[in-house]
Amino acid sequence: MYKITNKKMLDSNTFLMDIEAPRIAKSCLPGQFVIVRSDEKSERIPLTICDYDTNRGTVTVVFQALGISTRKISTYEIDESFLDFVGPLGHPSDLLNEDLEVLRNKSIVFVADGIGAAHVYPQVKWLYDHGIDADVIVGCESKEHLLLEKEMRTISANSYIATNDGSYGYKGSAEELLKELIENERKNYDHIVAVAPMTMMKSICEFTKGFGIKTIVSLKQIMIDGIGLCGGCRVTVGGETKFTCIDGPEFDGHLVDFEEAIRRQAMYKKEEAHKCRVGLNL
Repeated sequence: MYKITNKKMLDSNTFLMDIEAPRIAKSCLPGQFVIVRSDEKSERIPLTICDYDTNRGTVTVVFQALGISTRKISTYEIDESFLDFVGPLGHPSDLLNEDLEVLRNKSIVFVADGIGAAHVYPQVKWLYDHGIDADVIVGCESKEHLLLEKEMRTISANSYIATNDGSYGYKGSAEELLKELIENERKNYDHIVAVAPMTMMKSICEFTKGFGIKTIVSLKQIMIDGIGLCGGCRVTVGGETKFTCIDGPEFDGHLVDFEEAIRRQAMYKKEEAHKCRVGLNL
């Protein structure tokens, strides 16, 4: 059993939890994920590893209570436990494979919309811990939905905020702010990591391709079982079939067939909506 040692509500339906999992905490790398199962009758849920503490033996996950399973785990409180907490799974960020001196000479920006902030945070933190500063753009609908602002500002000298309604920071989307920085403020980025809704990542990649900027995207949102058995996260990258959970979750965005990925993401929307209505007696 994997005990919850800390729980925070970050906005109206987004939760942060620290889970006691010492062996996983010792093995985590930025960009990886875990599979969570609350009890014997629950489905497997892939969740991004937002942070980890080897001294305390805890792993931090951030999730939105949208489907029936995430709504269920959002009701768990401190000292309650999950039946399964498996990981770390997936490949870590490709930044970890580069020479540190090469990275220090690169201009890197992370673009995160909504809960995407939880995915990029450990990568920005890893760079910071190795003496490398990166820009970060965090976008959300409005100020009340902004995630991890304080944490991001601690590890990034240039942390930008964008809200769609203009209630805080730049008025517009994270994508629009990225374009503003590149086109009008003449930011010369060498490497972009984008974690956002599928359509936004597609649009960002179309934009950055024209500038020749390497752009990495995370496709974790289409994963299901997390170990490649169900085939539900198949995606075409560079003309080859990849499984997001075992070959990713990050890929070169300029090679991703986003139209296919968007169709795949929508495959189970009706079933999930029905399950939510039945499970919650709506």
